[in-house]
Amino acid sequence: MVKLNNNLRIAKLSAIFVAAILAFFVFYGAAFKETSHAASAGPSPSRTGAPGESNCTACHNEYALNSGSGNVRITGLPANYTPNQRIPVTVTVNQQGQTVYGFQTTSLDAGNRQAGDYILPTQTPTRTQMRSGLVGGNTRRYVGHTVDGIVPTVFDKNSWTFTWQAPATRRGKVTFYAAGNAANSDGGTGGDYIYTSNVSVCSGSVQSNFDGDGKSDITVFRPSSGTWFSLNSSNSSFIETRFGQNGDKPVAADFDGDGKNDVAVFRPSTGVWFIQKSSDGSFVATQFGQNGDAPLAGDFNGDGKSDLVIFRPSNGTWYIYDLVTNGFSVQQFGQNGDKSVSGDFDGDGKRDYAVFRPTDGTWYVLQSSDGKFIGTQFGISTDKPSSGDFDGDGKNDLAVFRPSTGVWFIKKSSDGSFITTQFGQNGDEPAPNDFDGDCKTDLAVYRNGVWYVLNSTDSSLRVEQFGLSGDVPVSIQLNQ
Repeated sequence: MVKLNNNLRIAKLSAIFVAAILAFFVFYGAAFKETSHAASAGPSPSRTGAPGESNCTACHNEYALNSGSGNVRITGLPANYTPNQRIPVTVTVNQQGQTVYGFQTTSLDAGNRQAGDYILPTQTPTRTQMRSGLVGGNTRRYVGHTVDGIVPTVFDKNSWTFTWQAPATRRGKVTFYAAGNAANSDGGTGGDYIYTSNVSVCSGSVQSNFDGDGKSDITVFRPSSGTWFSLNSSNSSFIETRFGQNGDKPVAADFDGDGKNDVAVFRPSTGVWFIQKSSDGSFVATQFGQNGDAPLAGDFNGDGKSDLVIFRPSNGTWYIYDLVTNGFSVQQFGQNGDKSVSGDFDGDGKRDYAVFRPTDGTWYVLQSSDGKFIGTQFGISTDKPSSGDFDGDGKNDLAVFRPSTGVWFIKKSSDGSFITTQFGQNGDEPAPNDFDGDCKTDLAVYRNGVWYVLNSTDSSLRVEQFGLSGDVPVSIQLNQ
């Protein structure tokens, strides 16, 4: 009986193919009355359900939006992208019992502007195509099906794959919007299911993200025992890792490029780095630095993997070691007494050299994109320098935490405006990270074993008892 039913469905698929070409997918709004032929060749632009756009239920309205048992899924996107990165993306529409399927998708930044571009696969017949439309005065590009892409090769679903090329510079959060139609190919608009969905990807990598879910995990390093304790955001599981010894400095970063932070320490007494790779659990030990150096971590060459970085306060010199190529570079930038800060201030996907000079409260940044030198007076001598993408534009903002008052001062890179927020008290350790996964850095402080986090998504307060007095919070700024 199963074989007979399958044969009947195969026959049905063959019989309706010609009709489907003439009668599928009427994507239109009040001002668009498309012919069946035009719709079968692909939907008109601006039908993804993205901000400022409609979807297809104005015509295919027998069932409410997303009311069926199927869905439209966007898969293949990592938690974070880097500039110009090429990422295969797959859109899948499924609904049991339907015979033809179509889709349309676009990618937008936080300002609802086009983000990135698309590369379609070379295939015969051609199953996908690109179109453009104007929404809110901005041109948007779309990927959708073609007339040859509507009939599936398997029952109950259809998939299309293309390549997304990320923007040339960090644009912060990018959201993919997709609409899908699971149709019965009867020549009309009844009996069709319309689905919409969206998926977001952040720019850069999230600090202290040990489980790869795109959110920072609350993590501390206990110097007395050389133990890491992490509260994973993906499932609230508790992870304890013995890695290090008393006197080591924690340096969490993604050294192997798998999208997860690796446990790592710098041992000042010997100048040796110890790294445990999350990709395969292997260990790396590299002698790089000396006692008195400030260890950092960051991707200074844009290859998607963190480099070993040290700042030598005694002479204001940076030393960088590329673990992939074993290349070594030296940059004199700073002076004795400066505090090093790691961040991508120009949004090119590479970390920039940056220092905060307590003597006059001035920041100095050497941009990697154009070699431009920037000096900005922002802070006072007792402030603790910080950095993070607090406005979500894909670039690091200047920030300081003032322990005497518990006030944060932030200069937004998006528009140059200032933010002042009372969050913390004297004695707190600033520990900003993206704990809620919205691609913006959240204000956070660590106080004797208690974390206080101000979520940027909704300004809610999160309080977590996690750690002991003397533990070191693993956050954006470490080892200054």
